[in-house]
Amino acid sequence: MKKIHVGTGKPYDIIIERGIIKNAADYIRPLTKAVRAVIVSDSNVAPIYADTVKKSLQDSGFETSVFVFDAGEQSKRISTIEKMYTHFYEHNITRTDIAVALGGGVTGDMTGFAAASYLRGIDFVQIPTSLLSQVDSSVGGKTGVDLPAGKNLVGAFHQPVTVLIDPDTLDTLPEKFRTDGMGEVVKYGCIRSLPLFEKLENENAWDIIDDIIYECVSIKRDVVERDERDTGERAILNFGHTFGHAIEKLGNYTEMTHGCAVAAGAAMLTGITEEKGLTEAGTAERLKNVLKKYGLPIAVDYSLSEIISATRGDKKSSGKGISFIFLKKIGECYINKIATEDIRAFFGVN
Repeated sequence: MKKIHVGTGKPYDIIIERGIIKNAADYIRPLTKAVRAVIVSDSNVAPIYADTVKKSLQDSGFETSVFVFDAGEQSKRISTIEKMYTHFYEHNITRTDIAVALGGGVTGDMTGFAAASYLRGIDFVQIPTSLLSQVDSSVGGKTGVDLPAGKNLVGAFHQPVTVLIDPDTLDTLPEKFRTDGMGEVVKYGCIRSLPLFEKLENENAWDIIDDIIYECVSIKRDVVERDERDTGERAILNFGHTFGHAIEKLGNYTEMTHGCAVAAGAAMLTGITEEKGLTEAGTAERLKNVLKKYGLPIAVDYSLSEIISATRGDKKSSGKGISFIFLKKIGECYINKIATEDIRAFFGVN
C-alpha cells in the first residue's frame, strides 16, 4: 500500500493498493457518520465493479443505492446531474450522507459536482477505475460538467474525503482507454519530471504502472497544495489542454478521447514553440517519440486555424487572453498568457 497525503483546506489521503476496491468501506467508514451511500457509475464500469463496492459498503452498515448513467463524455451534462439529484432525493440522501464516484474522469467530475451542489454540499469519495482518472482527474477537487460551448465550463472546487486507487481495475480497461490515460502520464513527465519522462522513454510503463501512478499523483498533489483554487501555478497541469479541448470540441466529444486529444495538442504546441526558439531544440521530437511509443496521436486532421477558433470560451481564459503552457525543456514548463487579439498572429494563422 502507498499513501499520499493531500494538505488542502480540506485534507485527505490517497491510497494506492491492489485489491482495495473489494474492501473500500474499510477506508470510507472511519471518515464519515453517513447512514446512506450512493454509488455513481457508468454503464461500462457498473456491471464490473458496482456490486463489489456495494457489498463492501453494505457489510459496513451503509444503506447503499447505485445510480448508473450512459458511459461517455456526451453524458457529462447538466441533464445527467439533474437525474442524479433526483436519485439522491428519492433515496433519502441527507447532508451527512456520502456519494461514491466509481469510474473514470467523467464519473468523478460529475459525482463531485453533484456532491458539491446537492443540499449545498455532501461528502464524496473517489474510486477511479481508469488510468486517466487515477493519475489526474480524481485528485485535486475540480468537478464539473460540459456545455455545448466547451468542456468543464460549469463546476465547483470540492475535495473528496479520500481517493482509493486500485491498479487492478486497469486490467479491465479497453485498450483505447489504456492509451488515453498515458496522455496525462506523459504530460506529468513533460511539465515536472525528467526522470519520469526518461522512465517512459526507456521502460514499458505498464510494467511499473503502480510506481508511475504514485509519481504522477505526487506531482499533482504538490501543485494542488500550493494552488488549490487554480489561480496560478496549477495552470501548468493544463499543458496540451487548450488545444486538446479544442480538438475534442471539434469532434463533438466523440471522435477522440481526452488523453489522446491532449497528447496531440501537446505535440502540436511544442513543435510550434520549439520553432519559435521558446523550447529547447529536440524537445518536440522526444515528446513525439514517447507519444508514438504508447499509441498516442501527434497530429489531427483539423487545421491549426480551426483549432485556434475552437479555443474561444476555453475555461483557461482570463481577462482578455488565454494562458498557454509552454515547455522550456522536458521536465520544465512555464505559463505564457497571450492576448486574445494576438493569438492568431502568434500561431501564424489568419
